[in-house]
Amino acid sequence: MLYYKRFDHETSKEWVVFIHGAGGSSAVWYKQIKDFREHFNLLLIDLRGHGKSTDLPQEIYNKQYTFKAVTQDIIDVLDEAQIPKAHFMGVSLGTILARQLAEIQPQRVKSLVMAGAVTRLTVKSRVLVFLGNTFKKVIPYMWLYRLFAFIIMPRKQHSESRNLFVREAQKLCQKEFIRWFKLTKDINPLLKYFKESDLGIPTLYVMGDQDIMFLEPVKNLVKKHKASVLEVLEKCGHVVNVEKPEAFNSLSLKFIQQQA
Repeated sequence: MLYYKRFDHETSKEWVVFIHGAGGSSAVWYKQIKDFREHFNLLLIDLRGHGKSTDLPQEIYNKQYTFKAVTQDIIDVLDEAQIPKAHFMGVSLGTILARQLAEIQPQRVKSLVMAGAVTRLTVKSRVLVFLGNTFKKVIPYMWLYRLFAFIIMPRKQHSESRNLFVREAQKLCQKEFIRWFKLTKDINPLLKYFKESDLGIPTLYVMGDQDIMFLEPVKNLVKKHKASVLEVLEKCGHVVNVEKPEAFNSLSLKFIQQQA
């Protein structure tokens, strides 16, 4: 079972489940907890090999690493915590897992909030994936991770997000990094399917106007998915919930309350 932490609300029956990105941990949501726990029950999860899920039984690591399998880990936590239905919030690669969960068990998803969403790999991001696959076994993974973090979050005002992800990624090991990186081969076919499949689940995309890798694909997706809306935060990069927490929290809380 993955590590998870829950915050129970005295009166609310609504749950918000937080899913972090690759190399991160539930710590990336530290600027959301105070505001959100005033209104909802919260569940924060550390994915395989991340955060406090680094000491899982060996059988977890022996399982195949696929988006479906990693998403099933999250579903197992929901079953354990007895949460039948929730609002799901993902950041970066966590948005792919949230969308995969909605595909597998749509009856469980009331709404989706996607922060710094990954909906398609652009030419730049495909080059990054190619370089990573080429050098992942010969270069220390933290060299690659720091490089990727700097390319995705290059500006001075992105430094807090960049440093947070780098700090959390240091809890991974080389072998675990390679396991996760192998998932990149499945990203494009999966994202293409997601683009073509509109589940009709209310979805809020919150993106930064400086998110050069992922903003444009989200703009195109929202035009096709009628239940989706996009909010773009100015002077903001990829990890919007860390860089612009007040604006992000306000938009997300309002959206979830409308769906509750």
